[in-house]
Amino acid sequence: MSGQGYEELKILNRKLDELLNKYGNLKTEFTDLKNGNEILKNKLQDRETKLKELEIKYERIKLSGALLGDGENATEARKKVTELVREIDRCVALLNR
Repeated sequence: MSGQGYEELKILNRKLDELLNKYGNLKTEFTDLKNGNEILKNKLQDRETKLKELEIKYERIKLSGALLGDGENATEARKKVTELVREIDRCVALLNR
């Protein structure tokens, strides 16, 4: 093999090693990002669950405050109670069939 061909082969081998090294680094980074993404998805799901629980608690507190006689909330509470009674009536009617 000629001197120039040997040098070109060394350069190609060096570039191949660099590419393989970069590939390994990118693969590791991708795996880390993928794991981080899963962690963030889990945190988001937990936060959404907690938000739903807090919204339910808030509605209950608002309803109980309305039942105690808060002005505008009292009307809302009466509407909610009326809706619940209607729903119970529908359920009873279905059970009687």
